[in-house]
Amino acid sequence: MQRRFNPLEADAKWQKLWDEKQSFRASDSSDKPRSYVLEMFPYPSGRIHIGHVRNYTMGDVLARFRRMTGHEVLHPMGWDAFGMPAENAAMEKKVHPGDWTRSNIANMKAQLKRLGFALDWSRELATCEPDYYGHEQALFLDLYEAGLVYRKESAVNWDPVDMTVLANEQVIDGKGWRSGAPVEKRKLSQWFLKITQFADDLLAGLDSLDQWPDKVKLMQANWIGKSVGLQFRFALDQTVGDIDSLEVFSTRPDTIFGASFAAIAADHPIALALAEGDANLAAFAEECRRSGTAAAEIETQEKKGYDTGLSVIHPFTQAKLPLFVANFVLMEYGTGAVMAVPAHDQRDLDFARKYMLPVPRVVAAAGDEAKPIHDEAYAGPGKLVNSDFLDGMDVEAAKAAVIARAEAEGWGQGTTIWRLRDWGVSRQRYWGTPIPFIHCADCGVVPVPRDQLPVVLPQDVSFEIPGNPLDRHTEWHTVDCPTCGKTARRETDTLDTFVDSSWYFIRFASQPQDKPFDKAEAERWLPVGQYIGGVEHAILHLLYARFWTRALQYAGKIDVAEPFAGLFTQGMVTHETYRAEDGRWLAPSEVEKRGDAYIETATNAAIQLGRVEKMSKSKKNVVDPDDIIDQYGADAVRWFMLSDSPPERDLPWTASGIEGSWRFVNRLWRLFGEAGDTGTGSEGADSQDRALDRKLHQTVDGVAKDIESLSFNKAVAKIYELTNAVEKAAPSASRAAAIRALALLVAPMTPHLAEEAWAEMGEESLIADAPWPDVDPKLLVEDEVTIAVQVMGKLRDTITVAKGTDKTTLEALALAAPNVARTLNGAAPKKVIVVPDRLVNLVV
Repeated sequence: MQRRFNPLEADAKWQKLWDEKQSFRASDSSDKPRSYVLEMFPYPSGRIHIGHVRNYTMGDVLARFRRMTGHEVLHPMGWDAFGMPAENAAMEKKVHPGDWTRSNIANMKAQLKRLGFALDWSRELATCEPDYYGHEQALFLDLYEAGLVYRKESAVNWDPVDMTVLANEQVIDGKGWRSGAPVEKRKLSQWFLKITQFADDLLAGLDSLDQWPDKVKLMQANWIGKSVGLQFRFALDQTVGDIDSLEVFSTRPDTIFGASFAAIAADHPIALALAEGDANLAAFAEECRRSGTAAAEIETQEKKGYDTGLSVIHPFTQAKLPLFVANFVLMEYGTGAVMAVPAHDQRDLDFARKYMLPVPRVVAAAGDEAKPIHDEAYAGPGKLVNSDFLDGMDVEAAKAAVIARAEAEGWGQGTTIWRLRDWGVSRQRYWGTPIPFIHCADCGVVPVPRDQLPVVLPQDVSFEIPGNPLDRHTEWHTVDCPTCGKTARRETDTLDTFVDSSWYFIRFASQPQDKPFDKAEAERWLPVGQYIGGVEHAILHLLYARFWTRALQYAGKIDVAEPFAGLFTQGMVTHETYRAEDGRWLAPSEVEKRGDAYIETATNAAIQLGRVEKMSKSKKNVVDPDDIIDQYGADAVRWFMLSDSPPERDLPWTASGIEGSWRFVNRLWRLFGEAGDTGTGSEGADSQDRALDRKLHQTVDGVAKDIESLSFNKAVAKIYELTNAVEKAAPSASRAAAIRALALLVAPMTPHLAEEAWAEMGEESLIADAPWPDVDPKLLVEDEVTIAVQVMGKLRDTITVAKGTDKTTLEALALAAPNVARTLNGAAPKKVIVVPDRLVNLVV
């Protein structure tokens, strides 16, 4: 073997051979047990980043391991290729979004191939291609026919620069997340999917996902937001038009005696009616509409209100409570009105302090009944106080009592409501899946006939004018009505890109040309056994994918409810940040360390070392995978991704870390070169071989379990230990066998190195096709132990003995240990304390 591993030569050679042999192509006809391993597919932005490398390396190790353990593995790759960035590029770079996207896909595919991922490229898909989105249009019509798609006028967040609707989460400080423009509230006719119809099932289904992180399940449960409480009506002290009451919902009806005001949203019918005659209220309502609507933003923004001059009547005390329009109340949630209990809700308390409203305590822990509320609302358990007939009850009993009275007296009803709202899927942009409907003046909204699918995006579009180019493309959107034949207009909204990623995993499993998927074929692969991706997708993507799968089941298209049996959310890759004296962010390639100082290479000027943060283009603390591969090869990069940190935690990228990985790759290479050296046998060889055999089988077993549990850093640690043991052992048949087994153990992690070594060892087949080493269960049981020998409590020596050795033998061996004999210097111990299998302590 060559003395030094040549990674670039080995990488190219084995990647080419894997491609030629189609080594990782999944067979639909195989009778092996199936394993579907999938990483969240990337957006083709132009370059993969180190975060991608970590994500895909994890999935690749599992996929390769599953192949070695006898599974038929589906491990595909595709591209989440629609979305606003392509349109922004079209405007900035004067290129067509399709050209920009496909060029990026080609670049990123080449980068992924350089890392040697065991991907089934025969199933590659891109959501921007008609052979994908045409089938998506067919599925959209299936859901429409099943009653799960509808159209209605709805208030939306409108970005006046990007000229599109934004989700609440895309409104940051009242501005569009991408454009930075102040967001407006508009009413538009939008397409919706009835996700709320599945709210209960989506929530209950979380209990079955025992291979999902608890934090992700909690995030989804909170987003779905099931609330059981009281929906009731406050009477108004005066009518507003024909409105004489205010309907509210409360999850804490037990606190009803602590209500000191009521609040409504700026778009509530009462607020709208009052604003017609009150310019100040109209101005305040407009200010509310410009503020963010994301839950986190509402929690942190300054609480503001406008006193309407109206009051609501308390149903028990008949007291008048002032009615405010408040910026923390949204029409989209509940009834658009709240009963405010400042002592026991922080938002209400902040508001009450600002407007000097009463804060009566009505729930208290024992001994706190007279304790006033200051700056923090009390949300803990306790008994009801200052609450008339509820006094002395616990919270749950009081809730039931209030609901019972409300229902008996006819002013309220116990109710379950959901935070989840139907999914608005309309987007006013070009680069997305055209919604397959036609608007006819006579026939209304008509589905595009199935034989006219796909509705393909036109190529000749212009982005010179802001807005959706499809609205201006008269030739494209002018069509005949499929029902009456009259001139009609094609729908120009396109689908939210979350729709594209809500079923791609099904298309990977089955790809007939004439339909989205074959039911039986897809069901043989689904659900995905292991799904890997960032926790930032914990709510929307995963929730929408879970809904879409259920919706297809409801429509009779597939008999699967949960799409992902196992989910793993990996940590980010981080890096130091560097800043020049003039405030410029510097890339790692522009910086070098000289002694203890960091210097900008081009200017020799000292720079400021910043925090270790997530890699981002804005702060330039990114590492280009291609540069690292050029220097160290794919396997050193892969090994570093797996070795230094638990996979669920962030991984700091360091030069010393990748250097260490490169050194270990070469260390393995040198060791693999000794696989043919079986030695001649020597004194103690049998004992050495027994110990090495046991270490090998324990490592094979442990690494397998670690890979299955995605504990890659633990697997790496075990491989380091085995490598140390093999290096220390004298040449023997057992050592040679351990070296060959070691090549198999690292094959999922450093596949190019393993293939090269396997070939050098004389194997004609690929190590990618080789089985995982067998384990002898007898060798997993430790039958030798190392005993600590102490003199007066201080460690003086150790002895290795058979497990379960009797006390008399242990005492004799301890006294004969060289270091102990020297310490005793002929003196006899007064007492010998023996703890079997652990220690011997000699008292002198």
